[in-house]
This record gives sequence, structure tokens and C-alpha cells, in this order.
Amino acid sequence: MIERTLVILKPDAVKRGIMGRIISRLEDAGLKIIGAKMVWIDQVLARKHYDEIGEVGKRRGEKVLNNMMKVLSSGPVLALCLEGIQAVEVVRKMVGSTEPRIAAPGTIRGDFTHHSFASTDAQNKGVENVVHASGSASDAKKEIKLWFAPSELHSYKTVHEVHVF
Repeated sequence: MIERTLVILKPDAVKRGIMGRIISRLEDAGLKIIGAKMVWIDQVLARKHYDEIGEVGKRRGEKVLNNMMKVLSSGPVLALCLEGIQAVEVVRKMVGSTEPRIAAPGTIRGDFTHHSFASTDAQNKGVENVVHASGSASDAKKEIKLWFAPSELHSYKTVHEVHVF
């Protein structure tokens, strides 16, 4: 089942210069980048993004939601639309738990982040966990539509698709 998912390399990934390392992991797993753009979003788009997924505000409260909006709009992000076999599930496994403290070693968050919800809450700041990944296929469809115009998504065959499938 080929599906699409949204991945956002957050401002902390951009500022730390680890975008290429993250992208390499995603491509090494067989995911195809069909859309990519670097943008510095404002609070309005950050709010729309978190409203689309709805998790943060419901689960952790309005204060945490506001802090996450600050994180997402604190610098440029690289938005990626990826395509692949069960892309949503594959990417979620690769990025690891939303809370860096419990993200498994070998996952993107487990390897590149090190704080906890408790530590960021105590400092009244948002969690910098380097990457956002769509939580479900339905979330992915909404998020991709929010971040990309249809003309910004491209269709092509990778060398693997040409020679293997």
C-alpha cells in the first residue's frame, strides 16, 4: 500500500545542521521525497498545523500547545511530503516517541534529542524533538493539504521502482 505522509524538520533540526542526516535515514528506508520546501512559518500556520492534529492541545493542555507553536515558528522548517509503502507507519517507527526521554535508541528522536516533557514544562518551553511526523493516514492527508499545494508535489520513479517493481 503506497501512501503519503508529512514530515517536518523543525527549527532545532535546521539550526543544528542535521537535516541531511535525517533525510538520509528516510531515503535509506525506501521513502521517496515528492515535495520539499523550507519555510519560516508564522503563529497562524503553526496553530492550523496543531489544530489539524489536535493531539497536543487535548492531551497536554493549551499552555503546552502555545509553547509548541512557539517552537515550530521559532525558525525555518523543512517540510517534506514522503511517499512509500505504509509510509505513515514506517516514518512513525523511525522517528520514535514524541517525548525524547523515552524515544528508543536508533530512532531519530532517540539519537538526536535528550530532554523530557517534565523538563520542558518546568522551563515553560516547548519540546524540541527535531521532527514532526503525521500520526495517521487521515492526519497525513489533512497535513499535506495544509503544507503543500498540489502543484508542489511531484511524481517520478526512483531507480528502485524502475528496476525492482
